[in-house]
Amino acid sequence: MFGSGLIRLLSGAPAHPVGPDGRMALSDHFREFRARIVKIALIWLVGFAVSLVFHDQLLDLVFGPYEQAQKVLPEGTTEPIIQGAGAPLMVYLKLSALATSVLTAPLWLYQFWAFVLPGLHRREKKWTAIFVVIAGPLFLLGVLLGYLTLPKGLEVLIGFTPDNFTNLVDFNEYLSFFSRTLLVFGIAFEIPVFVVLLNLAGVVKGESLGKHRAWMVIGVFVFAALATPSTDPFTMTALAVPMVLLFLLSEGIARFNDRRRAARDPYAGLSPDEASAI
Repeated sequence: MFGSGLIRLLSGAPAHPVGPDGRMALSDHFREFRARIVKIALIWLVGFAVSLVFHDQLLDLVFGPYEQAQKVLPEGTTEPIIQGAGAPLMVYLKLSALATSVLTAPLWLYQFWAFVLPGLHRREKKWTAIFVVIAGPLFLLGVLLGYLTLPKGLEVLIGFTPDNFTNLVDFNEYLSFFSRTLLVFGIAFEIPVFVVLLNLAGVVKGESLGKHRAWMVIGVFVFAALATPSTDPFTMTALAVPMVLLFLLSEGIARFNDRRRAARDPYAGLSPDEASAI
């Protein structure tokens, strides 16, 4: 019994059977939730152990943008530091935890999706699958763009250091800054996906998006200015321009979907005052 339960736990199959309609009882949902949490914990622990082994490579990857900015700035402008007796250990653990959370994200996010899946209708399953396929790469694209623009943002910010002063950058603070920047870029690239989902749900029309396009563009730049941790114009523009392009793409998809929906409507184009054929 234990062996079969362990096999089901490590597999992608639900921990408890579903009925003919694809649904489970409430008690089975709780047990399924517990099983998914155990899977997430196992995934995270294995990923954390692997991250500890490759700690030096991860450190080079995370600290790379700062080192690029340091090479461009005048010599002596900035130096990295770690403060406190226990700080090196905390850096070691925090860096491994961050890498684990990011690298294992597809696995533990799938566990959440698999838990919700039995409660969805067939059409809802279809759209959630499409959302997962599109949202994941977009998030990674945003994170990559944030990583590539980070050196320039650091160069601009540290460049305000007055002459004859040295800017001491604590690695713990830098790691928090690094994480926030990449997270903001990743989430920002998800906004157009939600716009399309709202259109598919019938909440937002493509025509309405077109009418308010100018305000949307202004709102994107305001969001980029407030959301980017570096607050420098270069990083703000690097975030806002792709967001505007993705918004325009989502508007085009919404308009196409509206036309397709109208073509399928047998009552499209009829006036509310027109008499029925019956």
